[in-house]
Amino acid sequence: ISLPSCARFLRVLIDFTGTVSDALADSLSSVGGTLPHFLQEPEDAYIIKNNPIKLRCRATPALQIFFKCNGEWVHQNQHTSQEYMDQNTGLKIREVTINVTRQQVEDFHGPEDYWCLCVAWSHLGTSKSRKATVRIAYLRKNFEQDPQGKEVPIKGMIVLHCRPPEGVPMAEVEWLKNEELVGSFEDDNIDTRADHNLIINEARLSDSGNYTCLASNVVAKRRSATATVVVFVNGGWSLWTEWSPCSVNCGRGVQKRSRTCTNPAPLNGGAFCEGMSVQKITCSALCPVDGVWEEWSEWTMCSAQCERQRWRECNSPPPRLRGKMCEGEGQSTENCTGGLCTQSLENSIDVALYSGLAAGVIAVVVLIVAITLYRKSQSEYGVDVIDSSALAGGFQSFNFKTTRQGNPLLLNSSMQPDITVGQTFSSPICFQDSIDKELFDPLPDKVKVQSSFMVSLGVADRAEYHVKAHQETLPANLHPKYSTVEGKKTTMIAPNGIHTLRKTQFKTSAVFGHLGGRLVIPNAGVSLLVPHGAIADDTSWEMYMLINQEESSAQSEERCEILLGPEITYGPPGLNLSYPVAMTIAHCAEVSAENWNIKLKRQTKDNKWEEIMSVDDESTSCYCLMDSHSCHLLLDQPGCYALVGEPITDAAIKRLRIAVFGSVEASSIDYSLRVHCVDDTPHAFQRVVTAETSRGGQLLEEPKMLFFKGNCLSLQVSIQDIPQFLWSIKPFTTCQEFSFTQVWYSNQQPVHCAFSLQRHSTSTTQLSCKISVRQVKGHEQILQVYTTVGECTSCVDYFCSADCTVTSQTGAKAFKIPLSIRQRICTTFDTANTKGKDWQLLAQKLHIQRNLSYFTKQKSPSAVILSLWEARHQDSGDLDSLASALEEIGKIHCKSLPQSPDDKETDFTF
Repeated sequence: ISLPSCARFLRVLIDFTGTVSDALADSLSSVGGTLPHFLQEPEDAYIIKNNPIKLRCRATPALQIFFKCNGEWVHQNQHTSQEYMDQNTGLKIREVTINVTRQQVEDFHGPEDYWCLCVAWSHLGTSKSRKATVRIAYLRKNFEQDPQGKEVPIKGMIVLHCRPPEGVPMAEVEWLKNEELVGSFEDDNIDTRADHNLIINEARLSDSGNYTCLASNVVAKRRSATATVVVFVNGGWSLWTEWSPCSVNCGRGVQKRSRTCTNPAPLNGGAFCEGMSVQKITCSALCPVDGVWEEWSEWTMCSAQCERQRWRECNSPPPRLRGKMCEGEGQSTENCTGGLCTQSLENSIDVALYSGLAAGVIAVVVLIVAITLYRKSQSEYGVDVIDSSALAGGFQSFNFKTTRQGNPLLLNSSMQPDITVGQTFSSPICFQDSIDKELFDPLPDKVKVQSSFMVSLGVADRAEYHVKAHQETLPANLHPKYSTVEGKKTTMIAPNGIHTLRKTQFKTSAVFGHLGGRLVIPNAGVSLLVPHGAIADDTSWEMYMLINQEESSAQSEERCEILLGPEITYGPPGLNLSYPVAMTIAHCAEVSAENWNIKLKRQTKDNKWEEIMSVDDESTSCYCLMDSHSCHLLLDQPGCYALVGEPITDAAIKRLRIAVFGSVEASSIDYSLRVHCVDDTPHAFQRVVTAETSRGGQLLEEPKMLFFKGNCLSLQVSIQDIPQFLWSIKPFTTCQEFSFTQVWYSNQQPVHCAFSLQRHSTSTTQLSCKISVRQVKGHEQILQVYTTVGECTSCVDYFCSADCTVTSQTGAKAFKIPLSIRQRICTTFDTANTKGKDWQLLAQKLHIQRNLSYFTKQKSPSAVILSLWEARHQDSGDLDSLASALEEIGKIHCKSLPQSPDDKETDFTF
């Protein structure tokens, strides 16, 4: 039989049976020709989930190619075959593929993995390819071993073990530190190649962090539990200082030397140094020897001036070792003529006496004229001034202790005089300029600051001042503004017109139209949102918002009421809006209905304050939503508003923000630490930052929050752990105390104190100490100060962010919710359905669950609810919470919708 006839018979037989026998394959080996050569052999493969894999073979020359899997021929119908000509060699190439499914692999039960190979025939015989295994890929969820957190000393070795989950193929392991990939190629100190473990040969402080083992293969990725690594530093002693001088000047005393645990200082929980920080030894000091006069010398001869002299010296013995000099004169002179030369001497004494009397008379006359002119120049104020320092009392008569001028200890601004307030006069004093205005600002009633420092100095000098004020009348054309004091109307005059009582340094304004917008006072925690559609389509208003800086009368000390945030005024008056504005005010109260009665007050036209709502009560005139640090108000009328809190129990807590600033004083060796305790609101702290910046103060530690309870207990501020061998502090000033009233009403006069330090040498540049601020039997905060004296570190940028100067936004950019989506939500939720008003469900999902009667009277309740949501989320800008709420509402409505084909499905897609 010819070879072509044999091949043709083979193809017919295969087409008929679908398989080829091993005997037939072997018989073809004797046929002459060329053996097949495989250009592509099947490769190992993994089945991922339920996706089948393809095995492919290519050979030339080949009459047929068949797959054989697990020792059995694969049926012809499962093969996909194609033949094409190689353009380079002119040979025919045959390519065959088959699919292997997950079911086929799972159904195979044999001693080895599922495998397949190719058999190719040519005129000469057959060739077999390599075996290709097919396995089902997987990766289990749980790690066989998770890495464990460690605390290691610096330069110690860190080994984090990780055994990935079981999987096929075997998972590869990577390490993440703080969610960033760790690479051993980039850092020779790190090795990640040792059996999936992470090895850090020498731990550094920068190696502290959260480490995660990441295992992955072709199926999935798995994350291990996070292991926290802390690299700590144990403290080490510095070198000993030089021995101090002997503690006594005479006799047996003590010498000291000290060292600090700063070489290095303990970090991240490292151990403190063991041993003593101070050593003492005894010393002996030679006692001083006071000088004693020797005997007088002989008198000299009588001179032409009729005098003779004699001398003595202080050398019997002379003073030694800081002994006292001899008392008395070392030279004596007397007349030596028996009184014959006394006349000329008496004449000279008379001339000197009369000259002195004449000079004294002239000095008294000049003094009287000067006092008369001074009193005449002050008569235009109607004030009888005995001492210019009494002007700080304003309209009140009082007595206080004056401090001695030039005392360097008085750099401490917290050491206030002991002030006892007397009667209040009914007429104010007229101010000539802003400086006088500040000088004359009246002190608050019944303010008494007790200072142990003043007592310790023994400042007993007392001066009594009495200020009288009389009422001035204004010309009618000046249009005076009136202020009521004890029920009487009085005027305030300035040379250039009326001196207004209200200082408004924090103000912003902008022109708004139908699209609305937002007003923001930077770094004050205060904003005003004007909703879209609140202003008519063809109208625009110039709106403003300001923080009132004058002393507030909204709070009542009789009822222990305090301002919880700044007084805010927005306008203009007569503003007509279709929707209420949303005002946000930062507050300083730990909100609790059991401990606080929080109210909203508004100032009336006659400058009195009226309560318009309590936060916990239902009201339809306005709406108040209290968050932990901010209050969000929905207001219909422009005006001046204040948030006031009345403590119900002693557990009512007011938050204070504690900050320490420092600056070098006029003398290069003096350094001042100033501690401020203000309401925990951005506006209150910004005023402190502004004041400190103006005097060159540096913020030395991140401000901290102190919980101050309304239990009538005082506040103590103390300084600790000053390195005494480098710095000294004035005596009796390490601890200062403020009364409860001063701190509780600190929004009127913020509490602050100062510690005046002095370095022993100008070469000392490092200062470390602790500032303790605590309420008696209450909360305590520690401010740790580490600073370099003279280093230029400004506190100006503490507040500033990228948009710290933005005061207004108009149109769409002022809102987080796009206008189209807002309108769609309002259209959907303002429509009633069988379940009631949908906006009520929207309010519930957005955690607005009280005083819903306020929204009922609104033209679009959903629009007002969204304005409140905008005010609450103006800083985060995160739409996830709103999207989640809408998704939940969508699921609820989908369950309750009727199944009739005529009913339309409500779209809640966000």
